[in-house]
Amino acid sequence: MASELYNTIDALSREKGIDPQIVVSAVEDAIVMATRKYYKSQENLRARLDKETGKISAFAVKTVVESPEQVEDPNLQVTLEDARKVNPSLEVGGELQIPKATEGILGRIAAQLAKQVIFQKVREAERDTVYNEYIGRVGEIVNATVKRIEGPDVIFDIGKAESRMPRKEQSRLESFAIGERVRVVIARVEKASKGPGVVVSRAAPELVQHLFQTEVPEIYDGTVVIRAIAREAGERTKIAVMSKDKDVDAVGACVGMKGMRVQSIIRELRGEKIDIIEYHEDPVTFAEKALQPAKVSRVTVIDPSDKHLEVVVDDSQLSLAIGKKGQNVRLAAKLLGWKIDIKSEEEKRQEVEQQMAAMAPQATTPLENVPGLGEGIVEKLTAAGVTTVEALADMTPEQLEAIEGIGPKTVEKISFAVNNYFASLESGEAVAEEGSAESSVSAAEASAEESATRTATESSVHEENKPAAESSEAAAEAKDEPGESAARESTE
Repeated sequence: MASELYNTIDALSREKGIDPQIVVSAVEDAIVMATRKYYKSQENLRARLDKETGKISAFAVKTVVESPEQVEDPNLQVTLEDARKVNPSLEVGGELQIPKATEGILGRIAAQLAKQVIFQKVREAERDTVYNEYIGRVGEIVNATVKRIEGPDVIFDIGKAESRMPRKEQSRLESFAIGERVRVVIARVEKASKGPGVVVSRAAPELVQHLFQTEVPEIYDGTVVIRAIAREAGERTKIAVMSKDKDVDAVGACVGMKGMRVQSIIRELRGEKIDIIEYHEDPVTFAEKALQPAKVSRVTVIDPSDKHLEVVVDDSQLSLAIGKKGQNVRLAAKLLGWKIDIKSEEEKRQEVEQQMAAMAPQATTPLENVPGLGEGIVEKLTAAGVTTVEALADMTPEQLEAIEGIGPKTVEKISFAVNNYFASLESGEAVAEEGSAESSVSAAEASAEESATRTATESSVHEENKPAAESSEAAAEAKDEPGESAARESTE
């Protein structure tokens, strides 16, 4: 007949679902620690629980060696001669067990230490049992009862163990009351965990799949197959279904008469929106369906190997296709398993125009073709990286003055020459030949009145105030090269 202590251990083991021997080992380890603390000994101690009497005995264990020279540690080894004084049947290599008195060793501190060791061993054994029980059930739907709420986490009773549902595994639409029964998905099992090792979820797509299998007989018997599910818990779920029977409408079967089947699932999910989509092998057709309720103009496969699609929608449908905070296109991409780029018709048109413009040859005219630009100016512009008339026309006076050797007067001369050049092009009189004298004459005649006025004014100033004008010009042309000033004076 088992002792009362052993019966208590047996009851504890059944309650925790662990092997009784694990608890017995925990008790023996606790006695060993208490004995070592009491005797302050470094000996190899062991303890044994008698199942019948409930008595716990402790003893020191020493290995038997043949001669005193072989004794390296008296706490761990004993000679054959000394060992046979206690037990005549011992041989070399055997173990001598020396009893230790246990009466009175379990003082308050030692008892507390023993209690901690027992609880720790039991908790470890319990975790191992729970892990082995549920590790093969990940993804399974189980009925759970709300046991308590710890901060953001909800603790459930799932039968043989407690489970934990963290905030990220909850739907924002749901709240729970103590004692409430709900269906949850076993998301994962953690072996090294302070709290419950089983983590459950109400946000996993498997929950939606289970609810459809429960509510839709065609899914349960395999006539309708769920091919993909994309879910953002508490917001929206997209589910792709297909029928193996051509006479059965997959979407209609899931929706049910007057929407009764899908409404039942929506109530279970506390009002989460559900889009039921017909699955297609063709990604283009599937993408058009997945982006509902938006209407798609066209879908283009950009890169089949990279699974990349481009979707073009009407300008009025762009916000609907993208959805609130990008939710609609994000769920559609997750459902398809493809990357999706959404563009409006206007955005696509501008993109095509830019591509066409980039492909079209760019008109470029060398600076040498512009009459009125001397060789010195052309050399300075070319040294600064300006090699075409088009690039020169895009520059501001400040940018031109920043070029070494070019001052305000030279800027005016450049501007005058460029304007005359483009004016001659517009009038159709320009001749695109390098160094053409006729081009210069035609450009001058096209603005004869302006040129005459400018020349008369400059000549008057030059003749009447020649010394002052020269002084002013010298100051303005402080940046210009000497050769540049001489060339300009000659021209004037």
